[in-house]
Amino acid sequence: MVDLAELLKDLAEESADLDHTVAGLPDHDWQRPTPAPGWTIAHQIAHLAWTDSVAILAATDPEAFVGVLTEAARDTTGLVDRKAAEGIGQPAAELLARWRQVREALGKTLLAIPADRKIAWFGPPMSPAMTATGRLMETWAHGQDVADALEIRRAPTARLRHVAHIGFRTLSHGFAAHGRPVPSGPVRVELAAPDGQRWEFGPVEAANRLTGPALDFCLLVTQRRHRADLGLQASGPVADEWLDVAQAFAGPPGEGRKPTTGDGPEPTK
Repeated sequence: MVDLAELLKDLAEESADLDHTVAGLPDHDWQRPTPAPGWTIAHQIAHLAWTDSVAILAATDPEAFVGVLTEAARDTTGLVDRKAAEGIGQPAAELLARWRQVREALGKTLLAIPADRKIAWFGPPMSPAMTATGRLMETWAHGQDVADALEIRRAPTARLRHVAHIGFRTLSHGFAAHGRPVPSGPVRVELAAPDGQRWEFGPVEAANRLTGPALDFCLLVTQRRHRADLGLQASGPVADEWLDVAQAFAGPPGEGRKPTTGDGPEPTK
């Protein structure tokens, strides 16, 4: 049984880490481009503020959230860009304050919802715990874009287990999003955690296996690195194909990233 309070504590810590990274930046650095094409650091924070606010809407006013889904269906590729662009039209300090406000409100909102209630989202409906896990995954992923823009190497933490968990849970989604047949057989995942432990998902007897560093797996499923730049080993055709289509986030397939060149990786949002 997932302890939602502990999960929200991890989400708050992940958010605080990114907050600490951007809070001391001069205003001009908020306009620094990130690896996501067309997005600055300000876009990244604006996106998190918008998605956190939409998550609150989904949890508190399902009928109103249907309107967001309708808008997303009409504009499957441009809505996210447009909302991020709308959010950067204010000073950096005000944008950061808005993100702080909505992420705190989201935590309180999720704690007040029955654990077994499903909350609508852009993908399948999720429990409050999975909603929090999704928000942590997004916060970590967009924090990676900010770190890359600032040329900061982040130390991986035990919070990556949440990202790895949702990355494993979304195996079928990755195949479906890319228009490929969803595999019927399971995949065994064995990851080396930052503290030296091993995180394991899937049945031991599975014919398809994926092994490697937990950080690399999380970078893969959030599409922050190309498989060629990661130390992941796939055994079996399903596991190998998964490395091409892994996608922990909802919505249409991302363009993925190209292998690292002299100019660095080319990530998606």
